[in-house]
Amino acid sequence: MILPILINPHPTLRETGNAIERFDAGVADLARDMIDTMRAAPGIGLAAHQVGRILQLCVVDTGACQEETAAFGNLLDGRTSFKQPLVLANPKILSRSGARTLQHEGCLSFPGLHLPVLRHDIIEATFQDAKGKPHRLVCSGMLSRCIQHEYDHLQGVLFTDRALEDAEALEF
Repeated sequence: MILPILINPHPTLRETGNAIERFDAGVADLARDMIDTMRAAPGIGLAAHQVGRILQLCVVDTGACQEETAAFGNLLDGRTSFKQPLVLANPKILSRSGARTLQHEGCLSFPGLHLPVLRHDIIEATFQDAKGKPHRLVCSGMLSRCIQHEYDHLQGVLFTDRALEDAEALEF
């Protein structure tokens, strides 16, 4: 089901998401609806906040991007790759390195707005999937950027908060 996407300045976009403690059919259904909504928008990521749910849940799918979406592995279960779309529940970014500015980062909650945003190039993150299974990944490129963007949403931080007026050092 396609869900309505909240547009800035909706106050829900500034909330900090609640952790998901119970992984039931409702979480799986919401994740599936979020993937459908993200694809229909079209977009490469969507946070639960953007569809009016204040939860630590987001979905990403950068497979259609032209830029490389390198992933260095899913370290918890030994796989060296994973299939997108990814459902990330209760994500945590453990480490960040490098930096790169994307001149035209956008957001589904800010239709038509694109701004230069400096983000870390490589991240290591942990998360649970829609069934609650834990995962750890290291990624770079557009996948890293997308996860950071959606993670920010879950903390009530918007991409406009990260937009650059000049090239400052990353401090988050």
